Amino acid sequence: MTDFFSNYGFLLVSMVLGAMLGLSLYLPLMAGQLSLASPGFYALGGYIAAILSTKVFPPTQGLFPLPLLGLEMLLAAIACGVLGIAVGIPALRLRGIYLAIATIAFVEILRILCLNLEITGGAVGIFGIPQPFSEPLSYLWVALPLLLLSMSFLFRLEKIRVGRAFIAIREDELAADAIGINPTYFKVLAFTLGAILAGMVGAISAHFLNTWNTRQGTFDASIIYLTYVLIGGSRTFWGPVLGGMVFTALPEILRVMADIPGLPNWLAQFLRDGRLIIFGLLIVIGTIFFPQGLITPDTFKRQRSKP
Repeated sequence: MTDFFSNYGFLLVSMVLGAMLGLSLYLPLMAGQLSLASPGFYALGGYIAAILSTKVFPPTQGLFPLPLLGLEMLLAAIACGVLGIAVGIPALRLRGIYLAIATIAFVEILRILCLNLEITGGAVGIFGIPQPFSEPLSYLWVALPLLLLSMSFLFRLEKIRVGRAFIAIREDELAADAIGINPTYFKVLAFTLGAILAGMVGAISAHFLNTWNTRQGTFDASIIYLTYVLIGGSRTFWGPVLGGMVFTALPEILRVMADIPGLPNWLAQFLRDGRLIIFGLLIVIGTIFFPQGLITPDTFKRQRSKP
């Protein structure tokens, strides 16, 4: 068991972080908004943590202090929240594919800015980000409580007035507006909550990965996070959690499958390098056969109804 955790500690933490990134995309979807902006906020949160820990905070001997990591997460949440409001107010006037295109453009603008700014390290990025833990598995002490808090928040959110307003807008925005729900306010709120969560995850990930560059916030990442939600389930927060964990582990599973003896070389190479193609195929197949994802609210109702 010790060998398992030492060998797969990095993967386990990555699965928890992937689950939270799925939740950051799920929050706008609760209000019916197909936003692909999470990688941009994720990258911004990571850059904030990387810059603060390497260029602002005084160098420390040994491990990076956890209180400073908490401060970085707070500052990343504030910055991403403010930017989420600034971007959300004009962008959320769009709907459907037009909103998706606008948020992809936002991600690309952030990526190009970070690619050309000196403080972000340009194309090379920021290296040598100090570590608050001596081994990857120890990051669960921060990542796992944040995931549980996020899930508890969403569980409660789905049952109060704000969550019901999100769902009403998702089901029929015109009807929701007619009964006194302000669509703009609630859509911006959902978008901002997702941005805050993505920024906090980025702050943790910068230390976890020890390096940060523009590859963290790209269109490819948007497709991967979208897969988490669409295949896992877009009608309950359990779906993105399951999708984030499973699809974060999928590349490792594919690499293991590629090493099976007797496998044709072209198939082994495809399993190693064709991750995005496989994700795209899963989105197509999933939306046809599981339009609401693998986990839906009815899943739990069926379980409770069994004797």
